[in-house]
Amino acid sequence: MAAKENLSNGAGPMHDGKEDGLGPDDLSEMLAAGTKDVHEKAENTQFVKDFLRGRIRKELFKLGAVALYYIYEAMEEEIERNKDHPHFAPLYFPSELHRHEALARDLEYFYGPEWRSLVSCSEATRRYVDRIRHVGREDPALLVAHAYTRYMGDLSGGQVLKKVAQRALKLPPTGEGLEFYQFDAIDSAKAFKQLYRSRMNQLDLDVPTKERLVGEAVKAFQFNMEVFEELEEMGKTFKEDVSDAGMPVHGDMGGDVSKCPYYAAKTAATGGTAYACQLAVAVMRHPTGQVLMATWFAALAGLAAWYLM
Repeated sequence: MAAKENLSNGAGPMHDGKEDGLGPDDLSEMLAAGTKDVHEKAENTQFVKDFLRGRIRKELFKLGAVALYYIYEAMEEEIERNKDHPHFAPLYFPSELHRHEALARDLEYFYGPEWRSLVSCSEATRRYVDRIRHVGREDPALLVAHAYTRYMGDLSGGQVLKKVAQRALKLPPTGEGLEFYQFDAIDSAKAFKQLYRSRMNQLDLDVPTKERLVGEAVKAFQFNMEVFEELEEMGKTFKEDVSDAGMPVHGDMGGDVSKCPYYAAKTAATGGTAYACQLAVAVMRHPTGQVLMATWFAALAGLAAWYLM
């Protein structure tokens, strides 16, 4: 599909700015460089690594959606409050980006129509929400850092997590429970991210304000990590219901050891290309192998999209 020409904030065509010739003082470049280390730390938390491996407890996934609901509700209410602020207005894309209504539908799917009475805001999530509320009321320019951190991640790595969750939790292919990850008003995530970064670079901000924005984006990643760590601790109290049961052992092969992917791996090391092909076929025929392969390629694509676009 072609990128949409008319956007909800009435700012004109999708490609209204250029990313060629970016300098070190461009906000998008400062944010990318300034958050690189903390971004990598966030991606390497145990919760995220387990998620990418498809090792997801359904109850923990639901609690993650609850945390996201409170975070996006706060952020989008503050965005609405400051939608005409000169330091945020060019980044106001409610139809394209806002997520809290989609999250509400996901929570209704998981918890039922009375979901609001069944969920609550956790301590780590509350600290994140309180910071967003403070920024929205006292220093609206810093909302750019929170919007950048959340929405650009949703359009990049979030698409990886959607595929993993759908497979691992056996969620409906029609998208129920995963509406958070679905951006119906964006035809090209790549084009939209280019537009968003271009708009960021056009904001009338001095260098000290840009540096404060970088610092706020680092804080946003840290708040996210605190939520991940809290979820990881919660997960230790749950009964094991991880859907990834691992690769099969010899005993599950009906006596045919050649069907075992571990056997194929061993023989591939000593038997040449024929056995290498056997390994590939064995892995791809097994559902776990399919999940792992899909996750690996999706993760590569998602990370490349984040760092290179």
